[in-house]
Amino acid sequence: MSSISSSTRTSLLIAGIALAGVTLSGSAQAADPFGTWVRPSTGTQVNFYACGAKLCAKIASVKDEARKKEVGTVIMKGADKTGDNTWKGDLLDVESGKIYAGVVTLESASALNLQGCVAMVLCRGETWTKVR
Repeated sequence: MSSISSSTRTSLLIAGIALAGVTLSGSAQAADPFGTWVRPSTGTQVNFYACGAKLCAKIASVKDEARKKEVGTVIMKGADKTGDNTWKGDLLDVESGKIYAGVVTLESASALNLQGCVAMVLCRGETWTKVR
């Protein structure tokens, strides 16, 4: 380290701090569920959006022509942020018309897990992919 000048060390330190800032801001952006996500098993797309200070979601598109009437249906409204990457609120099962305890967990910038739970014990969910 003694062969590196003081000004070079300062420049390297500043560059390292700037790089760390970019990395941290990228991580902060990853904790955002807003946007359109697709359910791989059905091709259904859901748009997650802010509704006040809460998280809401509605069906944006479907692949199955028989389900076209579901487009625009709000399936989650008023979900509260309960952790760094977790939101909880009521989740509508459009097939049965039943409301379940919903849990949204952002796994990464491109993966979101959406679960419906009965009594928060029996949960069923699937990982969705971010639409680009």
